[in-house]
Amino acid sequence: MAALNKEISNLHDLLDYDARNLLSGEMQLKQVIHDWTNRANAFKLKEVLSKYLIFIEKHIVVLTGFFAEEKMFSQALASKPMQAFIQSCNEKLQQCADPEVSDACLLSCIQEINHYKISSYGTAAAFANTLGMEKFAAVFHEAEVNEKQIDDRLSQLAEHDINIRARAPISLPNV
Repeated sequence: MAALNKEISNLHDLLDYDARNLLSGEMQLKQVIHDWTNRANAFKLKEVLSKYLIFIEKHIVVLTGFFAEEKMFSQALASKPMQAFIQSCNEKLQQCADPEVSDACLLSCIQEINHYKISSYGTAAAFANTLGMEKFAAVFHEAEVNEKQIDDRLSQLAEHDINIRARAPISLPNV
């Protein structure tokens, strides 16, 4: 077992650190994605978020396998970036009074998370490739591709549906 807070002294240590951060982030996201899916109003948004949960669960399994093969303790790191993304999203959602605007907010928050994860998985794939860890380079690359697929679906949904409805929501007067 590697030390929980060991010094990062080479590329392999950096990959391990980043992978722990990714695993922690995926686990944190898994805890909130169900609530966010339930909060979504548009059926198509719920559908994409449900698909995203499947990818998140797959990524957790794959990352756990990485740590098992590396004989590393994987739960040591709490992903501060993911904590910040989740907190920011929840704060914005609390401010949304209209369901259509709430959907646009949620969609944009998920895309922020996607962009972070696309970058992180791409970097992990590059590190693994450089280290001659082809199996894990492929695993990290596949996770990057999954994130890009969800991002593309969300972009299409935003452009052709969610953002249009949020632009001019129907406001009912308070009675």
